[in-house]
Amino acid sequence: MTSAAPAWRDPQTVRSLLTECDTWAVVGLSGDPSRDAFRIAALLQARGKRIVPVHPDAPTVLGEPGYAALAEVPFALDVVDVFRRSEAAGAVVDEALALATVPRGIWLQLGVLDAAAFARAQAAGVPMVMDSCPAIEWPRLDRQEP
Repeated sequence: MTSAAPAWRDPQTVRSLLTECDTWAVVGLSGDPSRDAFRIAALLQARGKRIVPVHPDAPTVLGEPGYAALAEVPFALDVVDVFRRSEAAGAVVDEALALATVPRGIWLQLGVLDAAAFARAQAAGVPMVMDSCPAIEWPRLDRQEP
């Protein structure tokens, strides 16, 4: 008997963000190819997503110009993907929720949990995934496709 996924890893939300959202801000993305954020951003690109690096140094990464903060991105974002520690993730969620065009979803990477931030996103009507990774979820989706 398998238990249901926690609310923050709702399979429908995961599927929707991975299949219906094209522009992903990757918060914490630097040009260091040894970092998880870099590898996941490359995976997102390989899956046809546009990545938007968000890092205080605002580097160009994987051919995409970077921005120092979410508020500096001059176009709408579908997903804000957060590569920050749990204690810093809530502030990023709040920045995402404060954008003029609120993203269609927020994703906190594997090991990153903030229940209060999850509740704020839910209250704002923004789906959120926590403690997961597209690199883990896509193969699951691929196995489920007919």
